[in-house]
Amino acid sequence: MSEPRQSVDAVIIGAGFAGMYMLHALREQGFTAQVFEVADDVGGTWYWNRYPGARCDVESLEYSYSFSPELEQEWEWTERYATQPEILRYAQHVADRFDLRRDIRFNTRVQSADFDDTTTRWTVATDDGSRTSAQFLIMAVGCLSSTNLPNFPGRDTFAGASYHTGTWPHEGVDFTGKRVAVIGTGSSAVQSIPIIAQQAQHVTVFQRTPTYAVPAHNRPLAAAEVAEVKAHYRELRAANRLTMVGYGARSPRGETNASDASPAELEAEYERRWAAGGLSYLGGYADLLLNKDSNETAAEFIRRQIRATVNDPAVAELLTPTNVVGCKRLCVDTGYYATFNRPNVSLVDVSQQPIEEITPRGVRVAGVDYEVDCIVYATGFDAMTGSLLKINANGPEISLQQAWEAGPRTYLGLSVHGLPNMFTISGPGSPSVLTNMITSIEQHVEWIRDCVVAMRDKGLHRIEATEQAQDEWVDYVNMVADMTLFPTCNSWYLGANVPGKPRVFMPLLGFAPYEEQCKQVAADGYRGFALV
Repeated sequence: MSEPRQSVDAVIIGAGFAGMYMLHALREQGFTAQVFEVADDVGGTWYWNRYPGARCDVESLEYSYSFSPELEQEWEWTERYATQPEILRYAQHVADRFDLRRDIRFNTRVQSADFDDTTTRWTVATDDGSRTSAQFLIMAVGCLSSTNLPNFPGRDTFAGASYHTGTWPHEGVDFTGKRVAVIGTGSSAVQSIPIIAQQAQHVTVFQRTPTYAVPAHNRPLAAAEVAEVKAHYRELRAANRLTMVGYGARSPRGETNASDASPAELEAEYERRWAAGGLSYLGGYADLLLNKDSNETAAEFIRRQIRATVNDPAVAELLTPTNVVGCKRLCVDTGYYATFNRPNVSLVDVSQQPIEEITPRGVRVAGVDYEVDCIVYATGFDAMTGSLLKINANGPEISLQQAWEAGPRTYLGLSVHGLPNMFTISGPGSPSVLTNMITSIEQHVEWIRDCVVAMRDKGLHRIEATEQAQDEWVDYVNMVADMTLFPTCNSWYLGANVPGKPRVFMPLLGFAPYEEQCKQVAADGYRGFALV
């Protein structure tokens, strides 16, 4: 076996927002690092997800780095909710501004990573045949980066063009005059269907589970609003880190319970949140994700909006969810429900009679053939674990695949017992996808940076989560989830969208308490870790 051609302090896998900030943070502390990125540019999720209508559901003034006051003052966002091209331009600007590209190897896929206990170093092998030695392996592969493509019978026989929203052609797709099938009704479908319908001859939407969507009320950002935020950016960032979701301090969450409110008060609060738009809809009351009856008041308000928007009562009924609102990712839309009033859009319910097969000419359901020219798979991701498990990371005695055979287990969402000197940014067991991702990324990166600095200062070479600390953490994450309504529906938070994937509630609820716990672990000399 050839000797590693390169030796660095850390290998970072992924050059999205997590990988870029991790590289910058380590460099500032005098560490050497090499980033490997399978794409040909930075951006991660925002490099790949170029489907029509792709935009962030956290407001752009808050979905941005806070580590550099100069950066946040100089960058100009144009819309309340930034589009994918604008977010990608921002990522590229950050890479250029901090000269990150010189330590990123693009178009390079990591094939394996092996830890040697005698040297306490990782050897990382890539598809170009090179090998790199590093003390630390840092996974910055993203929570929503491993696409989930259902294995429908006959999928590969379709004669037309097929697309997945998570790996969209960079040159774009023109659907003019085309008959298009869209499979799925999650966030990417909710964003793309209205735009595809404006182009296509006909759009047939195949829906298994109807989704709750709240209006975005997107708009250009006014100069006065931007100036006001920039004048108090430091305070806003600090306030966001004291919230449960890492953002939204500008539209505070209600502290009273819906169970204590009168019907008139509930109606007024939901109307106000609906008119404001965005994910703060579920922030009206403190108990909406804890109390089924309270949740039902918020859910029923959305159902009434759907029935009032969709002209055909039968279609409206199919589009109306019956489950808890918020146990799946709440979607933020622009004209989604109204799109089903268009004469060129039809809805096919596949909840009782699933898609039988993909034929050369289209989609077959219950013996009926829907002939189409293109199929769009808006079927989401193998979330939180998919990309991590593709790395083939091997500890001294166990691989990550073996360690997670029955579902992902971590300590703090940062470390896995059996895989020393490996860190995961926004891994399962951390708040990650239930927060503003950039807030969570920054918190994780800073914790990892401080940890490796402390190790260097004390002459330590090896860190590993203990099995007991990991077990206790997994129990804690499950206990918190079980106090809420999140586990009540089959969502990608549980891995329920991927056949055969173990059902484990992966994210932890509550950013601010989590950050405090991480600080306390570090203050206690990295309690729960074995340090050598």
